[in-house]
Amino acid sequence: MAMSPGPLLLVFVLGLVLTLPTLAQDDRRYRKFLNEHYDAKPKGRDDRYCESMMKKRGLTSPCKDTNTFIHDTTNNIKAICGRDGSPYEGNLIISNAPFQVTTCKHHGGSQRPPCRYRASKGYRRIVIACENGLPVHLDESVINL
Repeated sequence: MAMSPGPLLLVFVLGLVLTLPTLAQDDRRYRKFLNEHYDAKPKGRDDRYCESMMKKRGLTSPCKDTNTFIHDTTNNIKAICGRDGSPYEGNLIISNAPFQVTTCKHHGGSQRPPCRYRASKGYRRIVIACENGLPVHLDESVINL
């Protein structure tokens, strides 16, 4: 007995319609993560670097208190969500290896621009949250590991 393609096609299209918004939201959160925390080839890594990058990435209205930039490839960062990460706390994952990072900390009084930042650079394991295999949040409360 042959089945017509009509019901199967309807189920496929319905599944696609329900899945696409979720994938688009994951992609939007991943792009936000990259904007806030990814800089493959930094120039300087000093206070001026932080002030420039924070402004360029739209993180100065109001002045974000702390932000870390990860200096590596997107593939290596994504791999923390899989083979290169370990469960940490709750839904967080910690990288198995250290990454080169620059952490920018706001100093001064006002939370309004112009924002002034102090840079600290080094290597450390990073703690992230992942959704569908993509990093979507960097836990700034875990800085010294």
